[in-house]
Amino acid sequence: MQFEEKTISKESIYKGKIIEVEKHKVSLPNNETAYREVVKHNGAVAICALTPNQEVILVKQYRKALEQELLEIPAGKLEPGEDRESAAMRELEEETGYKAEKLTLIGEVYGTPGFSNEKISVYFADTLVEGEVNLDEDEFVEKVFYSLDDVKKAVEDRTIEDAKTLIAFHYLLLHYNHSK
Repeated sequence: MQFEEKTISKESIYKGKIIEVEKHKVSLPNNETAYREVVKHNGAVAICALTPNQEVILVKQYRKALEQELLEIPAGKLEPGEDRESAAMRELEEETGYKAEKLTLIGEVYGTPGFSNEKISVYFADTLVEGEVNLDEDEFVEKVFYSLDDVKKAVEDRTIEDAKTLIAFHYLLLHYNHSK
């Protein structure tokens, strides 16, 4: 059995600066029809950055959709036409003041594929030089530094709730040589 849902029609419900919401009428595998609400997003990047002092740079920021602060690895949305690696370099410096000499792709993930097409590319960087923080005018973040022991404890205690940060922390615990 094929599980594809063919779009019969779609309607734009909302078009904002970051997302567009569409309502799709689809044909189901059993030949019935249903409606799907789809959030279109240009994509995002996230960077797990390890300082020369062996500390992971995190940012604490308020997330309106959750009505709470979250601790996350630096991240941000892609600008139209921007390649993912350049976006990651830009976001890291904007939010933390650090520049990466090189990035390693950890992986690409869909955070909420049930209703959104947003793909997040998660990178790792451990060759950092200090640059200059340059936050967007509506962006407010606080840098927080975690030792590798803090990372391990956060995973064990389940104190990090952000998916991209958990992916990065698991990468560190599974693949990074802690004896560097």
